[in-house]
Amino acid sequence: MPNVLVILEQSGGTLRRAARCALGAGRELAARTGGSLHAILLGSGVGAAAKEAERLGARVHVADDPRLSPYVAERHAPTVAALARTLQAAWVLAAATAQGKDLLPRVAARLGAGAATDVLGFGGEGADVSLRRPMWAGNVIAEVEIVTPVKALTIRPTEFAPADAAPGGEIVAVGYVDDPVGQRIRFVSFQPVKSERPDLTDARVVVAGGRGTKGNFGPVEALADALGGAVGASRAAVDAGWVPNDWQVGQTGKVVAPDLYVAAGISGQIQHVAGMKGSKVIVAVNKDADAPIFQVADYGLVADLFEALPALLAKVKASR
Repeated sequence: MPNVLVILEQSGGTLRRAARCALGAGRELAARTGGSLHAILLGSGVGAAAKEAERLGARVHVADDPRLSPYVAERHAPTVAALARTLQAAWVLAAATAQGKDLLPRVAARLGAGAATDVLGFGGEGADVSLRRPMWAGNVIAEVEIVTPVKALTIRPTEFAPADAAPGGEIVAVGYVDDPVGQRIRFVSFQPVKSERPDLTDARVVVAGGRGTKGNFGPVEALADALGGAVGASRAAVDAGWVPNDWQVGQTGKVVAPDLYVAAGISGQIQHVAGMKGSKVIVAVNKDADAPIFQVADYGLVADLFEALPALLAKVKASR
């Protein structure tokens, strides 16, 4: 039977939104293939996240072991691959996050599985399920098939609805699979970026700045904070050293799809648009009336961002 195995991610004892989206994608895939839906959660002290996944109707295989925390791909991959073999899973999927992109190729290599990345949706049923994925920065949507017996894929979280509560969930303990490769990896340190703002990929509102800020992100950050949102940036702003790498939105950055995306001083090059065009409402502020960003914007304002953003900020504060 073409069973589906979803790799879940957790942070601070709760499932990440991307994991819920992956579980939603896995549920759809299982319905199309006629297989059973399974999920795996790895780490140390992940009981609360496992219960959360159970409430979503998943049969959750939990590998809870101190050696699985902090995350190291070479230690996680053997356990995932072993479970996939035990379940005779024909499909293994994860969210296209930094961790998912790091872990899934290693799992696929161990299973001899063909792989597809950044999957946007599915087509067909049974043995004829196809995958839709972007090419050329999203200008072309390819429909592909994986012909190996075991198939691996990452899904773009912004394209799948998070899984809702459902009956039939269950928690099953699985053991840690040790591996010589994992033993040779030494974890040195992890220095997380601490911020009171929401995570860029989970934020309901994103205010992003580009080359037009000239390095002054003050108005961008002020508006984002007033709206309870996250701050994003174009690659040009990141490459110039004005803002951190983890603020970058685009083909080589993070893909976001908030309810509101404000692009300030961003020209709208194809690589940036590929990372934010799924936003529900896009507002563009740019002095150049011919900037490509206006072609994808729902609302466009031809103005200097240093005048427009403070005016918007004043309106936001006045409305409260």
